[in-house]
Amino acid sequence: MIKLIASDMDGTLLDENSRVPPVTFGLIHELHEAGVHFAASSGRRLDTLHEFFAPVVDEMDFVASNGAQVTVAGELIDREVFSHIGLRRLKETVERFDCLHIALFDRTRSFLLDDEDRFEREIDKDLLSAVRVFDVPDPEVNILKVSVFCDTPAYTMDMAYVLQRELGDWFVFAPSGSKWIDVMQMGVSKASGIQQIMGHLGVDASEVMAFGDAMNDYEILRLVGHPIAMGNGRYAAKQIAERVIGTNAEQAVQAEMRRVLASMRG
Repeated sequence: MIKLIASDMDGTLLDENSRVPPVTFGLIHELHEAGVHFAASSGRRLDTLHEFFAPVVDEMDFVASNGAQVTVAGELIDREVFSHIGLRRLKETVERFDCLHIALFDRTRSFLLDDEDRFEREIDKDLLSAVRVFDVPDPEVNILKVSVFCDTPAYTMDMAYVLQRELGDWFVFAPSGSKWIDVMQMGVSKASGIQQIMGHLGVDASEVMAFGDAMNDYEILRLVGHPIAMGNGRYAAKQIAERVIGTNAEQAVQAEMRRVLASMRG
């Protein structure tokens, strides 16, 4: 029996316009009534995810900021903040390359270590409440999410490799989109967030279904008993999936949610 459904957002649950199809809210409510937890997993911050799911925010769980913010039924069960000394080392390294620019995020603000016009918004990099700063914020500011913008797409993969080579003892670097590189703390990811929810609920991996399309979903798909890849997903995600379904534009995740509900009704 499925007790937890976890879904990525962009390219998975969201439609081709990066919106939550309205039918999703009713399905989440029905799952909640049936005792099945639904968790949205994303690089977006918790406040942004709450806006996406406003009609059902009290009936679901969240893994936000690439695993740095985890909530179950409105209760914060994990929050991971970046090391101040680690951020200073990241800043020193990034400053060696004129194509790289850092964006730091706390619970509500975006701190840009370069002029705002040097950045390009892309999917979950919405840069809400942007503040231009010239140094890493003071240690009392809890940084939950870090991304590096590469202003030349042809260099993004090279720069991700360089950052991993220089700072691999501190962080994990994952390209996100064509020009962004997500910076994640060691041991903190969307998969670790799902593990936190599973532990909190006492749910076994065999009782978890997860949907994903990209390589930052790979760990979650490997973790759960029922990994499902999107038809528009990456090759590696499809290879490890139990099944490959339709695309996000076809609302394939929502169709699977209906299937789970139907199976519970017998």
